[in-house]
Amino acid sequence: MPHMIFIESDGTRREVDAPLGLSVLEIAHKHGVDLEGACEGSLACATCHVVVDPDWAPKLTAPTEDEEDMLDLAFGLEKTSRLGCQIVMTEALDGLVVRLPRTA
Repeated sequence: MPHMIFIESDGTRREVDAPLGLSVLEIAHKHGVDLEGACEGSLACATCHVVVDPDWAPKLTAPTEDEEDMLDLAFGLEKTSRLGCQIVMTEALDGLVVRLPRTA
């Protein structure tokens, strides 16, 4: 099974199993990682904002216009910011590293 790494806002690294076909948001919730996802993955908020490690960003599909619109609302936006609900785990993403931004 693929794995991924969450770097929490305090710097803690958590390597977790990342089942194929689940979103980063779903994987976070499955493992108790503190990633909110207020709209439950319906692309109606930016609370599942993550920062993708720069080495991994080019391996992701480009964000849609709707995702980019929601990201405009995210606090602490960075060049590799994405919404966790829009990144779906594939074999090619085995080892993916994302950081949870500070919320304030």
